Amino acid sequence: MNYLLSLDQGTSSSRAIIFDKQGNMVEKICQEIQLFFPKPGWVEQNPLQLLETTKYCMEKILNSRAVNVYDIAAVGVTNQRETTIVWDKNTGTPLYNAIVWQDRRTAKDCEKLNQQGYGRMIREKTGLLLDPYFCATKLKWILDTIPGARSLAEKGDLLFGTVDCYLLWNLTDGKSHFTDISNASRTLLFNIHNKKWDKELLTLFNIPREMLPEVKNNNAHFGEVKVGNVVLPILGMAGDQHAATFAQACYDPGMLKCTYGTGAFMLLNTGNRIVKSQNKLLSTIAYGLKDNICYALEGSIFTAGAAVIWLRDKLKIIENANETEIICQQLQDNGGVYCVPAFAGLGAPYWDPHARGTLVGLTGNSDRYHIVRAVLESVAYQTKDLLDAMVADGAEVSRLRVDGGMSNNDWLLQFIADILGIPVEKTAVTEITALGGAYFAGLTAGIFKDTTDLAKLWRCDRQYYPTFSEKKRSDLLEGWRRSVSQTLTKKNPE
Repeated sequence: MNYLLSLDQGTSSSRAIIFDKQGNMVEKICQEIQLFFPKPGWVEQNPLQLLETTKYCMEKILNSRAVNVYDIAAVGVTNQRETTIVWDKNTGTPLYNAIVWQDRRTAKDCEKLNQQGYGRMIREKTGLLLDPYFCATKLKWILDTIPGARSLAEKGDLLFGTVDCYLLWNLTDGKSHFTDISNASRTLLFNIHNKKWDKELLTLFNIPREMLPEVKNNNAHFGEVKVGNVVLPILGMAGDQHAATFAQACYDPGMLKCTYGTGAFMLLNTGNRIVKSQNKLLSTIAYGLKDNICYALEGSIFTAGAAVIWLRDKLKIIENANETEIICQQLQDNGGVYCVPAFAGLGAPYWDPHARGTLVGLTGNSDRYHIVRAVLESVAYQTKDLLDAMVADGAEVSRLRVDGGMSNNDWLLQFIADILGIPVEKTAVTEITALGGAYFAGLTAGIFKDTTDLAKLWRCDRQYYPTFSEKKRSDLLEGWRRSVSQTLTKKNPE
């Protein structure tokens, strides 16, 4: 058995990808999915669409005859994190739409809890800030808002899960209600010290324990999925950013990666140490293998590729994402125009859920090209904010490994290197998140012995070296920080 099947359910699309044991992509099937914005700050998806597109991609790739299905050793699952789903355990029917990680509806609930002094306790236990980004307040909102929900939950008739858990339960016909340790660590309900659901937090958010899945390490036996006459074991599962970190071979403390997708997420390996950030970063579990738990510092950019989609679908000033690279190359500079794409608030290190997007520095000479460039530049500036926070927390970083859809833009990666002042390494594998899911499954299946084997498979496609003078870099960053200061609506939370 020389192949692995990865099911990658992201914010923008569902994918099924087959990899060989050298980490090469053999075949890929992809379907886009919809986002709904019922109210300002609300972001939802249809859970049934997440499931059906995943099943469609899986069935189509297995029927494509790209490989003999009996040569597939195992399935790995990876997913958009923090997106919250509740469903009826007897019928499988979702109680409400999936509340997406970008959703801000519980911002006031988080502020109230912070004012009551719970923020410090929550951070000590979970490594996370009290923010609507995470699952707990979303789950509480569903139970408190949907008629009859809390009664059903208390009777044991409702189940909760992040997207990985919801897919797994359905793919195994309701036999497996599990999640993995990386997804669990993003819920605000999981204690990253003792690796258990926390009773005090469940009481605080009024969440019945019976709703929650059992937590396993990333390389474990999660169940089996049957497609036609073929039964495949699901042997790996991880949140998308943790899977990407794993596939980027960031196995040693100090190694750093950033994934540029709908949002952008930077993770720094901190080994077996939980580093408590003094600069509004998150302490999280990077991955868990048997008894080896690896921790990370994380910074989250809520809007990266989503801003390019905004340029295309809302402003309609580009027809496709590829145009942005050509446009940026045609301009000598940004013309003094900055975009702070706080469409879903600002993440680290600002954590302002009420911030909204701004365009700053417009003049009569500004045109659509300047707006496009400002959007792309904003991704680099936000990356610099995260890197500075990590360095202030004691990290020594010499280079950054990057992946995700936006990493196909050479202009952007060169600009990121110029703004960060360190080399940027682009991985040769474009579907790095899915590859991480496959690697976890491959470890469980015995295809790979350990992370030493996996590190040998990592390949660099291209390196980008900084070219800016210190003055040019600092001048651009000064303009960015002025723009952010005009966007923020409140002081950073303690």
